[in-house]
Amino acid sequence: MKHLIMTCLMAATLVVTAMAQVPRADYRVVPLPDVINGIKSADFKLTDQCLINYPTGNRDMERNASMLSGYIEDLTGIHLSTRPTLASKDRTGNISLFLDPKIGNGEAYNIVVTPRGVEISASTPAGIFYGIQVLRKSLPVGAFPVVILPAAQVAGSPRFGYRGMHLDCVRHFFGVETVKRYLDIMALHGMNRLHWHLTDDQGWRVEIKKYPRLTEVGGWRNGTTLGHNSPVNDGIRYGGYFTQDEIRDIVRYAADRYITIIPEIDMPGHMVAALTAYPELGCTGGPYEVWGMWGVHDDILCVGKDHTIQFVKDVLDEVIQLFPSDYIHIGGDESPRVRWQDCPRCQQRIKDVGIHAEGKKSAEALLQGWFTTQIQQYLVEKGKRIIGWDELLGCEVDTSATIMSWRGAEPGAQGALQGHDVIMTPVGPLYFDYYQTDKTWNEPTAFGGCNTLKMVYDFEPVTDMLPADKRQHILGAQANLWTEYVTCEPQIQYQVLPRMAALAELLWLQPEDKDYQDFKARLPHLVEIYKHYNWTYRAKSLIQENEDKAQD
Repeated sequence: MKHLIMTCLMAATLVVTAMAQVPRADYRVVPLPDVINGIKSADFKLTDQCLINYPTGNRDMERNASMLSGYIEDLTGIHLSTRPTLASKDRTGNISLFLDPKIGNGEAYNIVVTPRGVEISASTPAGIFYGIQVLRKSLPVGAFPVVILPAAQVAGSPRFGYRGMHLDCVRHFFGVETVKRYLDIMALHGMNRLHWHLTDDQGWRVEIKKYPRLTEVGGWRNGTTLGHNSPVNDGIRYGGYFTQDEIRDIVRYAADRYITIIPEIDMPGHMVAALTAYPELGCTGGPYEVWGMWGVHDDILCVGKDHTIQFVKDVLDEVIQLFPSDYIHIGGDESPRVRWQDCPRCQQRIKDVGIHAEGKKSAEALLQGWFTTQIQQYLVEKGKRIIGWDELLGCEVDTSATIMSWRGAEPGAQGALQGHDVIMTPVGPLYFDYYQTDKTWNEPTAFGGCNTLKMVYDFEPVTDMLPADKRQHILGAQANLWTEYVTCEPQIQYQVLPRMAALAELLWLQPEDKDYQDFKARLPHLVEIYKHYNWTYRAKSLIQENEDKAQD
């Protein structure tokens, strides 16, 4: 009898222990959902017997279901098959994705977990995708036969419609697979816009069939400066570009993750690569050379020539065919006008269009405004809108131009007061090419400055100086990664992770719901997912504040 009792006790102990060791999902992810309400009922057991249901005949939802299956298998080893089904049928014991038009915001999601199953609903497939990301991030990382999903209702809706990341593929070139992984990282963090910088003084990275020399000649430089613009050049030919087919592939890949790619074709400055390929586009006629230095070059497009205007329109015609985005970014920043001052064609253009200096605005500054307006009007005819850097505010451009505020938040606020839509992307704290600490001796070389994880988290895109009726002009925010000193994919990831997590939280949460200490408590599980995918991240950012105080 004693042996029988002991055997029963041991068996019961093993059952309790096994139950205690079954891993559980945690819905307190990054960014934090708006609602996490526990439900007083038994939990749901996720096993390979579950199915993922999606509405019959909806290809977007079919793709969402397939992605969810892949994410679950990636993180837990549990494989779930997908199947089309009527929205109201066969939900018991399964995960069901369905569209609910009563959910107002197109990017909002609602998740309900009960013992009967898991339901992810939204009014659009994009909202479903964001709900999928929440479920994905809640899962434990490992190999498990069963995962417990606690019974709960989880819901969220983003604060801002524009949640952006930027990637410069000019200063250093990164190929298709690197860009796709960057998009994967963005998707995990609930970002929905990639600002893709494709042309500059140091290279032209997009194939334009009407002007093949842009990539044949302008896509390559004869060497790159070492360090921070040292007099030493490595003398190594460097470059590369994306074919139009590769760009279409990347655009499709992004769209599958509900990310819109906004291309930047910088003009009239940052055009030395184009001038090298077609010297007649410049004021002096050259010769020019694709620049191996960093910074601002005096040579820019000659807008006194009709041929230059036509060139830009021709390029944009092909760009428009590649990118379905409503927006085209035309740069407009850092355009010295010294060549225009001495160029008879540009001076004649100033006279012909009746430009006169106004106060602090020179005639050449207003000439840039005239040029920008020509391009803006052309793109409007094609059904597109322009984004430009905040220097455009000094050129009297039309308020239909969206302003990207990089020289601090104040230019963006001024743009909003004037009636421009604005995307906040100030150097401090949203330039991710800056260091993540002021103690830089063990850090990879970066541009300079310091934008810590906490600085990113604490940023507020809507400044107090804006009255209530102007605040809707702040569309959102974006972090920029310029790559003068970023030379490889692991460094790309190191510069953006985990700072992208802080950016995601400030773009999804209302200001009163943000809590940095709580964010840091939730961040380690997200980092476990980084590790799982072998993404490089800055581990010290998780403990940096305490570490810095100890060193001080």
